[in-house]
Amino acid sequence: MRALTWQSAATVAVIDVPRPTLVHPTDAIVRVTSTAICGSDLHLYDALGPAMRNGDVLGHEFMGVVDEVGSEVTRLKVGDRVVVPFNISCGHCWMCDRGFYSQCETTQNTDQGTGASLFGYSTLYGEVPGGQAEFVRVPHADFGPVLVPEGFADERALYLSDILPTAWQGVTWADVPQDGSIAIVGAGPVGQLATRVARHQQRASRIIVVDLVDERLALAREWGAETIDLRQVDSVGDAVRDLTDGRGADSVLDAVGMEAHGNPVTAAMIAAVNHLPGPVGRPLLKHAGMDRTAALLSAVDAVRRSGTVSISGVYGGNRDVLPLFDMFDKGLTVRMGQCHVRQWTDELSNILFQDEDVLGVEKLATHHLGLSEAPAAYELFRSKQDGCIKVVLDPTR
Repeated sequence: MRALTWQSAATVAVIDVPRPTLVHPTDAIVRVTSTAICGSDLHLYDALGPAMRNGDVLGHEFMGVVDEVGSEVTRLKVGDRVVVPFNISCGHCWMCDRGFYSQCETTQNTDQGTGASLFGYSTLYGEVPGGQAEFVRVPHADFGPVLVPEGFADERALYLSDILPTAWQGVTWADVPQDGSIAIVGAGPVGQLATRVARHQQRASRIIVVDLVDERLALAREWGAETIDLRQVDSVGDAVRDLTDGRGADSVLDAVGMEAHGNPVTAAMIAAVNHLPGPVGRPLLKHAGMDRTAALLSAVDAVRRSGTVSISGVYGGNRDVLPLFDMFDKGLTVRMGQCHVRQWTDELSNILFQDEDVLGVEKLATHHLGLSEAPAAYELFRSKQDGCIKVVLDPTR
C-alpha cells in the first residue's frame, strides 16, 4: 500500500510499504478515506526530527471504514465508518478510568518517560504507523474509534481525531468566566476551532485572536473574534490590555506551541539538533531541547492577574526559560497537555452530528489533495502559502 513516510529533516515521501495486519485480538484494520495534515505533523517535519526514523509512516488525523476486526473487538464490525483519536487508549486502566486518556498506562511509553502512544508520532510515542496511508492498524479498537453516523460527509467527523477535541479541551481548561474574555494566540486550525468553540460555549463575551497571516485573521473575524495582527504591534500583552480595560484577558489559550515565530537564535539551535544523526540527536532533543516560546511568553504577558493560561500547542524542550517570577507574582493558573480525546468525543458528537454544521468544520479545509501530493502539501502548509489553513488528503488519489 502507499503511505507518506518521514525520510529526513523537512523531507517526506509517498512510498509503498507493507499493508498492516492484525497483531492483537483487540486490533482493527481501517481503510482510510480521509486524512489531514496537522500542525503537530510540522513539529516532526522540523523540530522533532531527531525522534524520527527513516521510513516512519506519518499522520494522526484520519478516519475511514473498518476493513477487518480482531476476535475480541465486539463494538465494531466490518463496514463501519469510524474516526480514530490520535492517542491510543485502552479505556480500562487506572488513567483511563479517570478520563486521562492521553496518559493511558497500557500504551504509556515508560522507556521514553512519555505518555500514551500516538499514531504516526515518533520514537517518543511508540513509533506506531500513522494514518497518512491507505490502511492503518488501530490498537484497542473496542474503545478508541468513534462511530460516524451515515449521511454525514467525512469532514463533518474527521477533526474529531484531534484538532476539534484539542480546541474544546483548550477552551474548557481556559476556564473563561461568564461574560469574560479569552485571547487565543494563533489562528491556525486549532485556533480557528477554539474561536468557534468559545463562541459555542457562550461564556466569553469577548474573543480576541492573535496571528500574523491575513487569511487566518479574516476567518477568525468571520466567527466573531476581534483580531490583533502580530505584525502591527510591538507587544501582544499591551495590545490585549488595550482591549480589556488595562487588565489583560481573563483567559489565554496558546494554540501555537513550538512553531512560534521569533527568536532566530533558538530556531538555529533547533535546526542544528535536527540535522544530527538520530542516535546523537534524540538524547539532545529530550534532555536539552529548546522551543520557540514566543507564543507562550505572549500568553503569560497577555493574561490578567489571577487569570488562566491554557496550552494546547505542543512543546518539546526541557531547557526552556520561563518567566516564573511573573507567573508566580500574577498568580496564574496554567493547564496544559495532550488532549484526552475520548473524554470529549461523546459531547462533541452530539454537536457535530446534527443537521446544521454549527462549528463550520466542513469548510475549514482550504486544500483537498491526493495522498500522492502530500510532500508538496506539507511545504504548502508549513509556509502558509496560497491561503492554506488546513489540508485534507485523499488516500485513493
